[in-house]
Amino acid sequence: MRRHLAAVLVAATLAMPAMAQQQEPFEPEGYRTDNYRAPVPATLQGARVLTTMEAETIWREKSGAFVDVMPRPPKPKNLPPGTVWRDAPRFDIPGSIWLPDTGYGTLPPAMDDYFRRGLERASRGSKSALLVIYCLADCWMSWNAAKRALAYGYSNVAWYPDGTDGWERAKLMTSEAQPDPRPD
Repeated sequence: MRRHLAAVLVAATLAMPAMAQQQEPFEPEGYRTDNYRAPVPATLQGARVLTTMEAETIWREKSGAFVDVMPRPPKPKNLPPGTVWRDAPRFDIPGSIWLPDTGYGTLPPAMDDYFRRGLERASRGSKSALLVIYCLADCWMSWNAAKRALAYGYSNVAWYPDGTDGWERAKLMTSEAQPDPRPD
């Protein structure tokens, strides 16, 4: 009985990595439209997936444009009149262009245009320029935005899935960001 139990436990332990791989998120066909703060896939078809070390190398060599797509916290709707509202500061990778709210699964036409214009500015008009798109770790916003950049015809898209969380874990410098002016 004990040998049988031990054999079952060993078999279950050996099967765990295979089970974990099966539960890993897979790339959806389209964009993720809900539950944006959740584990992300390990891949993005058509894009290069970067580690923190690879992102740092690109940043130090200034060989790519960094695009932060972290959403901007919305102003609470029920603030009493006269209440001063200050956005929480966003600290991102120095030199990045911050295009907030462009990683949602569906973008209204004005936000789609804002994202297109931001990428054009970041890439200096070159569809082959290296774009490094990021947000936070376990955030589908950057995955969606990188996928959207590919759909716009950009051919050198890198997705940095650990985002500023990974950057800060590596004790790399961040700086306070200001969003690129929005159409609204």
